[in-house]
Amino acid sequence: MGRKATPGLYKRGETWHIDKHIGGRRVRQSTGATHLDEAERFLAHLSEQDRQAQVYGVRPSRTFEQAAAKYVLENHHKRSIDSDISRLKQLLPWIGQVTLDRIHRGTLEPWVEHRRQEGAANATINHGLKVVRRILNLASGEWVDEYGLTWVYGAPKIRLLPMLPKRQPYPLGWEEQDRLFQTLPAHLAQMALFAVNTGCRDGEICNLRWDWEVKVPEMDTSVFIVPENFVKNGEERLVVLNRIAESVVNNRRGQSTDWVFTYRDKPITRMLNSAWLRARSSVDLKQVRVHDLKHTFGRRLRAAGVSFEDRQDLLGHRSGRITTHYSAAELSRLIEAANSVCNRGEQRPQLVVLRRNSFG
Repeated sequence: MGRKATPGLYKRGETWHIDKHIGGRRVRQSTGATHLDEAERFLAHLSEQDRQAQVYGVRPSRTFEQAAAKYVLENHHKRSIDSDISRLKQLLPWIGQVTLDRIHRGTLEPWVEHRRQEGAANATINHGLKVVRRILNLASGEWVDEYGLTWVYGAPKIRLLPMLPKRQPYPLGWEEQDRLFQTLPAHLAQMALFAVNTGCRDGEICNLRWDWEVKVPEMDTSVFIVPENFVKNGEERLVVLNRIAESVVNNRRGQSTDWVFTYRDKPITRMLNSAWLRARSSVDLKQVRVHDLKHTFGRRLRAAGVSFEDRQDLLGHRSGRITTHYSAAELSRLIEAANSVCNRGEQRPQLVVLRRNSFG
């Protein structure tokens, strides 16, 4: 029989947990330890931290992961919170367990270099750095704990990367599209085919859900309405399906109850991943980014003679119109315009019947 645990420690499953009053406040949390000795050391550490804070004004150590959790909880109402969460998920494997007082520009450099290797633009990397900077500023200036101390003494300056000249869009030609799409893994090829026929952004495609689909029975079709918090300009986005995009959607039916696009039964976080980078490199198209698929759709619409107003609506640009409340006649016109870009033999045809329905 094992020895008796220190008061305040109890085991739930394989892990030891704390339920104890420390310094006049009740602490209830997991120790993360499966062995009693380790759990007792963790409890002793918390007690000593409390004594140091109360007697000497020494701030308890808190990790960036703890600060990120507080930031998300307090800012769940922000329109951009989903983007912030996405960036934090990229950062946590690199700095999640680093204490706030040890985070500075140098600490972030391995993550910055990793994102560069993935092909992320400086502006994209800066978005992540700005989230870190915001959290550190809150921790040093606004967040005060039960001891009357801010979470960290001072926030370091987080220098952003220089803004390079804006990269020009690179719309794909038909031959380039054939080469790239045939090289992509099946699930990415399907998403790319959808992108180049709808003008949707990476985030809109990765987050596309079945409960966003709206049936239009009088036209024997459907559209998707992407909620405003998933759209860059903050407005609901109407996604019109041409013949190719509709075939992609229909091929996905029944493969997930929630998301339209999945891989191994899990949602895909982003299209610009290592598989995309390998594919574009192997066909000598290293300059092509996922966002260029949207530009490709826009250029083809223009070449087909689609009006500026209809192009704006099909691409989801802010136009001043309520784009999710079209009449049947207006929707019919948009579908016809979207179908005008279907060619090149109905796009190889339909990516060889959507890779023989072999999507994961």
